[in-house]
Amino acid sequence: MEQQEEKVLNLATVVFLKKNNKILLARKVDKIGKGKLNGYGGGTEQNESITACATRELKEESGGVLTTSEDLEKIAIVHFHNTKSDGSIFVLTVHFYITCSWYGEPQETSEMKEPAWYSISDLPVNDMMPSDREWLPLALQGKKLIAHAYLSPFQKEKTRKTKITFVSTFAK
Repeated sequence: MEQQEEKVLNLATVVFLKKNNKILLARKVDKIGKGKLNGYGGGTEQNESITACATRELKEESGGVLTTSEDLEKIAIVHFHNTKSDGSIFVLTVHFYITCSWYGEPQETSEMKEPAWYSISDLPVNDMMPSDREWLPLALQGKKLIAHAYLSPFQKEKTRKTKITFVSTFAK
């Protein structure tokens, strides 16, 4: 089986829909995080704001769910230090948001399969990105944070412990 080239991305967003102490996760079909449960997101387009990217990616990947920039609450910024197969490293900075206010019902799409609600107190971390178990439960409990996660080629495993810094607010 031919190994595909790793996707290199530098700036992206992820949005989690939240209700009743649960978040919606779906399975990524390809690219970064392929096969893992995650929120809805992706990379920014040229001259696109980070919140515009978040609302656009949510709509595209969820089959039409709409929210507004004003309804997004930033919960984390994670700098993923990704080692590629050739040993080079690229850093992907992801802005993570939750929203409790949206319109529409999430559907399976070509990018995200099997959307389902999971309890924040019992996340399926073994079926998520390798570093998520270290920082995501904290962020979903209301602790705003900036993290540095270190991952092997194709984000298969952590190469170092994730560094987490708690913040009271995020710079605009």
